[in-house]
Amino acid sequence: MFERLFGKRPAQTEPRAPEVMGLHLGGSFSLDELKLRLLEPDIVPEGMASHQIIQAVGEIKLDANSRVLRFYTDDDAFLQVLLDGGGSESDIRDVKLWYFYETRGVGSEADWNSLLKNGISQAHFTFEDREWLRVWEGTGDSSPPVAMTETTWQANGGVSSTDQFAMLYEREIAPQRFEYLMKVGEEKLEGSRLDRCLVISTGFDIEPADLTFI
Repeated sequence: MFERLFGKRPAQTEPRAPEVMGLHLGGSFSLDELKLRLLEPDIVPEGMASHQIIQAVGEIKLDANSRVLRFYTDDDAFLQVLLDGGGSESDIRDVKLWYFYETRGVGSEADWNSLLKNGISQAHFTFEDREWLRVWEGTGDSSPPVAMTETTWQANGGVSSTDQFAMLYEREIAPQRFEYLMKVGEEKLEGSRLDRCLVISTGFDIEPADLTFI
């Protein structure tokens, strides 16, 4: 009866996957082919595709004004955009292209606690015969992993949430040019159980001018 008198209540709409700079779920982008080939001998990833299709989009809210958007592609990679102050191109502070290197499952609570305490954050370590230095330093004697939560939109309409405990590393490959490595302990509720893993990715800086959106 109330619907006849006052009209139907408007349907609630689910939040859409974030977009920026022409990047959106289901879209694609191209990278400067020559720059990729020149960079490849100095970094860990090999055979990087210059054209990539966006299959999922992730968002991490760092604080009231800053957020990270991740555009996951069909090349086992994600383009990461750091925004500060808003969602326009003028708010972009950093763009990196990351490639997944390895994912290791974590089977027990004891292994998970050990990973968070000792396995993610280290002052320096050797990986792929290269030396990496920690970037995110704490104010005290220790620098624990940085906790964050990522909301991810899939192409099939699914939306999920993942708790992450991350540490960023870097190594200089040329004057003022760096390759980065990220260790992330991921924890996601699957039904009634927690699915946990360690994800290792390597990445490098991208200039927005090197991107073409399709």
